[in-house]
Amino acid sequence: MSTATRTISLPLVGPYDLREVALMGFGHRDEAAFDGVMRLAFCTDALDAQVGVEVRQHDGALALTVHGEGDPTAIAAQVARVVSADHDGEAWAAVCAADPVLARVHAAAPGFRPSNFYSPYEAAVWAVLSARRARRQGIALRQRLSQQHGAVFEVAGRTEAALPLPEQLLGVDAFPGLPADRIPRLHAIARAALDGRLDVRRLAAMPPADAMLDVQQLPGIGPFYSALIVIRSCGLTDVLSTQEDHTRAAVQALYGLDHAPDDAELARIAEGWRPFRTWAAVSLRAVGSRLIAQSDA
Repeated sequence: MSTATRTISLPLVGPYDLREVALMGFGHRDEAAFDGVMRLAFCTDALDAQVGVEVRQHDGALALTVHGEGDPTAIAAQVARVVSADHDGEAWAAVCAADPVLARVHAAAPGFRPSNFYSPYEAAVWAVLSARRARRQGIALRQRLSQQHGAVFEVAGRTEAALPLPEQLLGVDAFPGLPADRIPRLHAIARAALDGRLDVRRLAAMPPADAMLDVQQLPGIGPFYSALIVIRSCGLTDVLSTQEDHTRAAVQALYGLDHAPDDAELARIAEGWRPFRTWAAVSLRAVGSRLIAQSDA
């Protein structure tokens, strides 16, 4: 367990609420309470180290306490992408103000921004671990795999475990609770990561549709998970995914439609969300669900 620590400051632009980001519940994250610290543990983008990070919000900035090795500038950039602190919140607020539905959602949680996967590598591993199982089971499996084969950090008084690096994952030949057919899939992801195919800069530089097709070359990764990997680990703000039904349901409820919108109608409604179609879709699901619940009460 590493004891090396460093501090880094990330400036914020526009409304931001770390509590909203930390409690969003996404992928393996499922916090029920927030004590002022968002705790992260992950493989660096360079895939050469694992780190634990304490994130706190103070005076218009995020204060990062980093445990472990790695380039501090690169770690800060990665954290900013993960917690959506790398974009202009004022521009996002302006987009929301121009759409009556988004304006309601934004007013309910002005500082909400999406929480993302740590990297395409980690998102792909999550896709394999969580496929065809309850989310809580996937979370528990990921935690055990990280504790036994990854790296463990003491992060603000709690133990947090980072996934195995690709080289470590290649050394896992079996794991309790993981079907045998998932091991070759994890190894394929590890090799792809080592070959640079899951590099976040590479995927983010490609047209999103091409990046999704590229990721689908990995065994076990279909259209749904490829969209999740590309959109929600590269920190893309303006890609509208049509691979899941939660956005459609939220749009139907919040925009007062008497039907679930098809791809064309969803795309038409989302035109007003540019250049934050991803953020808008996530906000409609995560924050909009509160408004729906209130109207149903």
